[in-house]
Amino acid sequence: MFTGIVTDIGEIVSLTPTAQGQLHRLRIACHYDRAGIADGASIANNGVCLTVVQSGVTDGKTWFEIDAAAETLALTTAKHWSVGTRLNLERALKIGDELGGHVVAGHVDGIATIESREDLPDMARFVLKTTRELARFIAPKGSVTLDGVSLTVNTVDDVTFSVLIIPHTLAVTTLSSWQAGSEVNLEVDLMARYAARLTEMK
Repeated sequence: MFTGIVTDIGEIVSLTPTAQGQLHRLRIACHYDRAGIADGASIANNGVCLTVVQSGVTDGKTWFEIDAAAETLALTTAKHWSVGTRLNLERALKIGDELGGHVVAGHVDGIATIESREDLPDMARFVLKTTRELARFIAPKGSVTLDGVSLTVNTVDDVTFSVLIIPHTLAVTTLSSWQAGSEVNLEVDLMARYAARLTEMK
């Protein structure tokens, strides 16, 4: 489990696909303490929960390696990742940690597309479009996770919704690079999903 509060920005320094294209081994440089990264640990990468298979330090820089399997490549923006791609990182939640965002599983539901960006004096406003299937879980003042960042929904209009990003979030995440046409990983609120399922079962 995660909270959607980004704790570092990593950068892909190597990417090795298999011959069949079914698996990508990625090495990601980060600022985490190598001693705190165990093999088998879960780290959210742009909202995608992936398992550490190896880690180390090269030239004083910590790195860890993860495998992105065929389903991850098919359903998330991982299909577009390449050497140099910057990723929002979050370590798995520990008992006693502050829940600063909302409960996030790290299981991306789909991709949302940036329809527009409006830079305001103190923040940026993004309008995004998703599928009708996922839009039914998104409500004004509800929570969504976009590229691993816990955000509050501002407005909803059919299959589009908007979010307002404050300067701090723009500064400590990769959201400042979003532009119209960008694709981002979307995870809907778990509570909204469960509520919808309970309603369907009645």
